Amino acid sequence: MTFRRARSEEQREIRRQAILETASSMLSNMPVSQISLNELSRRTGLAKSAMVRYFESREAVLLELLDASLRCWVAEIVAELSRDTRAGSAQERVDRLAALLSRSLQQHAVLCDLMTAQPGVLEHNVSADTLLCFRRSAHASIAQFTAAIRDFIPELGDDAQSVSLSTVVTSAALWMYARPSESAIAASKAEPELADIYLNFDTDLETMLARLITGALVKRSS
Repeated sequence: MTFRRARSEEQREIRRQAILETASSMLSNMPVSQISLNELSRRTGLAKSAMVRYFESREAVLLELLDASLRCWVAEIVAELSRDTRAGSAQERVDRLAALLSRSLQQHAVLCDLMTAQPGVLEHNVSADTLLCFRRSAHASIAQFTAAIRDFIPELGDDAQSVSLSTVVTSAALWMYARPSESAIAASKAEPELADIYLNFDTDLETMLARLITGALVKRSS
């Protein structure tokens, strides 16, 4: 793909979207750490000097992808919860919510990868304005997520916000922890009895989220 110099806002937006789509495609088969402006430049056909007209850094590209991925995921959760009949006890709804969140996040690997990188990588090497724009949008997404949780489990009250934030942080942490290095994998194979101290994202996230939400519910009712 080769671009000529953008002459209009429409052309600029086309180039921005091409960069974002390329980065998203790259994330489907490589970790955040391997994404670079040089490689983005090569794959989009834009010179690196041209790339920075649209994004100040590769972190800015990935931060915008995180924003879009988070909005998409929250919209899916809100839609799923709106279809639930809300039947059953508070604990039964907690269990259904934990199952939904776990199942959904397993299908959003790019989102999990970006959430994991957000505090230590993506929020560096970007301007305050770029970060402020991201945080405003993320704040709106979390508010929407919180409202959906509170509507589904009204017994949580104001603790619904803590649950929504803790869900994001817990999921990101487990995603990172559950993807060991090659050396860690080799060490586990050498001594299989040590494997029981590790967690698995696909099998353990639902349990962790159920315990987290239940704890908030118990605290609220005590």
